[in-house]
Amino acid sequence: MPRFDIYKTLSQTGETLKQLSAFNPLTIHRKGARTKAVFALALVCFLWGTTWLASHEGVQHMPALQMAGIRQTIAGILYVGFFLIKGYKLPKGREWYPILILSFLNFLLSNGLSTWGVKFISSGLGAIIGAIFPLWLVVIGLFTSKEKVPGKALIGLLLGFGGVCVIFYEHMKDFLNPDFIFGIVLSVIATWTWAFGTLYTKQQAAHFNPYFSLGLQMLISGITLIGLTEATGNTIPLSAIPWESWSAIGYLVFFGSVIAFVSYIYALQNLPMEQVSLYAYFNPIVAVVSGWVVFNERLTFFITLGISITLLGVRLVNQAFKVLPAPEQPETEGM
Repeated sequence: MPRFDIYKTLSQTGETLKQLSAFNPLTIHRKGARTKAVFALALVCFLWGTTWLASHEGVQHMPALQMAGIRQTIAGILYVGFFLIKGYKLPKGREWYPILILSFLNFLLSNGLSTWGVKFISSGLGAIIGAIFPLWLVVIGLFTSKEKVPGKALIGLLLGFGGVCVIFYEHMKDFLNPDFIFGIVLSVIATWTWAFGTLYTKQQAAHFNPYFSLGLQMLISGITLIGLTEATGNTIPLSAIPWESWSAIGYLVFFGSVIAFVSYIYALQNLPMEQVSLYAYFNPIVAVVSGWVVFNERLTFFITLGISITLLGVRLVNQAFKVLPAPEQPETEGM
């Protein structure tokens, strides 16, 4: 290689390293808002992807709905406590209606059922199913909207479900297992309720701080789940919960519900919505690769191909409608 080419290559490499150094966690606080926002978005992509693994591990050692209830209650207390300390007032009158409805759709059902689902299926598969919720928006629109559904959205719908079929190609024998089917059904219902929650949020005017609302939704759902599991006897004593589950709950609360969502809010405030929406495409990839590395979950050609096709379909749907999750909608919070 000529000396000039070597110097040119070294110069380009140095420039690339210099650009990457801008995202050094130890110096990120000295950077501008956009650099911080990109770093925050990267945290969201990674953390919400790994929450599927934490949920999968935690529910192997305790009832899933009990774990979801404890996680949501602790996170809700942290959020609500923060806003109350800051001097925010609790909602009044009709302001409670959307909070209660979204608590039921987004946390009691969507988060609760998706957490329960990964007790029976892999974390990667749960994340992939969770990523298809925009496709349900198209399906709902076919029956409820008076406007014509864009052709790109229909193509995205077909691609998305086609990709899921490719993924399930290697899981055909698993459908003989009732537990596997139950996990799939729970996960799919969770995406339906998330889609309805998203549509409801779009239709409602913001009468109350959406981030304070998020904490209230978590707290209401968490207390409800704990009450339901206690009433049905589907619990174990707190003293009997093993360290694996407590570690999972701690990770989900601190990293999934606090750090990731604060980062998500910051990214929303400082980056274009289209750029922030990329987290939805990275989450299932992070979940599948992490599951393969940590839990030795299968990562095959068909799974990789199916993920690619599914995410392409979801992207076409988002492009067609230019409709992205609202700030008050957390979880792909990884669920």
